[in-house]
Amino acid sequence: MRQQLTQYTGQSQDVKAQIGQQLERARELEQREQQLRERLEQQRQQSEEYRQKAREQSEHLKSIEARFVEIEQQMAATEQERTRLQREMSERESAYRRALLESQKARDAVDTLLGQIHEELGIEDPQELLRQAESVETSNEADLSAVDTGERLTEEEEAHLRKLRRRVDTLRSRLKAMGGYDESAPQLYEETKTRYEFLSSQISDLDQAALQLHTIIDQLDATMAKQFDSTFQAIAARFGQHFTTLFNGGNARLELVRAKVSEEEGDTSTARPSSMPTGIEVIVQPPGKKVQDLSLLSGGERALVSAALLFSLLEVNPPPFCLLDEVDAALDESNVTRFSDILRSLAQKTQFIVITHNRVTMTGAQVIYGVSMRESVSRMLSIRLETAVAQ
Repeated sequence: MRQQLTQYTGQSQDVKAQIGQQLERARELEQREQQLRERLEQQRQQSEEYRQKAREQSEHLKSIEARFVEIEQQMAATEQERTRLQREMSERESAYRRALLESQKARDAVDTLLGQIHEELGIEDPQELLRQAESVETSNEADLSAVDTGERLTEEEEAHLRKLRRRVDTLRSRLKAMGGYDESAPQLYEETKTRYEFLSSQISDLDQAALQLHTIIDQLDATMAKQFDSTFQAIAARFGQHFTTLFNGGNARLELVRAKVSEEEGDTSTARPSSMPTGIEVIVQPPGKKVQDLSLLSGGERALVSAALLFSLLEVNPPPFCLLDEVDAALDESNVTRFSDILRSLAQKTQFIVITHNRVTMTGAQVIYGVSMRESVSRMLSIRLETAVAQ
């Protein structure tokens, strides 16, 4: 009986110990669950903050792009209006010059005729010339009437009459050569002058507006260049670090490629050179090798270089999520391990969705989804590794 009681007592103590262990484990699981929930909540808050920041940056970038497009449209419209006004002003200037030239020619012809009249006849006032012409016509009529009446003229009178007739013919031919004149020429001149002054003021306003638009564009270019330079420097620094980590040595760098303007492209004095680069050159040196071009690298090395550049971009400007489709397909096991370590560190700020067939990469995932097909029907299976390990 004592032996049975002792055996039951020992079993009871074992059960109590097991129950105590289970309770302790349950408390540890609860604490771990609480910690995981708190961590999950923190990650959700960080993710929301990053999403909000990304939305703000996206909206700010869209507003800058919209402003830039609006300025370009305004510049195009201003340039078209300026071209039209310059063409119209050129036409007005040509008409104005023609009117001035014709007016000057008319003045010169009148001055020349008055000079000839003064030299030949000694008459300075044109009205005196008209009075003499009327008197000549009157005398001619009198002479003709005298001839008609049968009166005979002396030789002196006949010579004087011929002289007067020649003078009248000369004056008539000169008046005919002068031609007519446009009575509305002064009014046309004033209208053209007023229009010319108006167009000149419009062109001055357009030049001022174009100068302001160019100033705004220069400010935007400077801001964009500054932001681009700071971002590029950060990406270049992280690219070198990730390259060294993935290749387990070596070095790499990023260099900007500037545009080269050749003389064969024509006169570029009116062009506005851009301060932004035209491209980026990737210079890599794997461990134990010389500096090589990307085209000379193997498939796995190029995949590692691409992964280093991608990780640099994600680290400088982390997005909410990122999809990778068999990036590790050309990598061996040691490279996949380093690839997974970097991916796991970046997963604190970015949610990664990785499509892979590599088991090493799968071990770093939190949730695995697989697709199987039975009887021509696809089925999706999922497993959460933390839960599976706890069980």
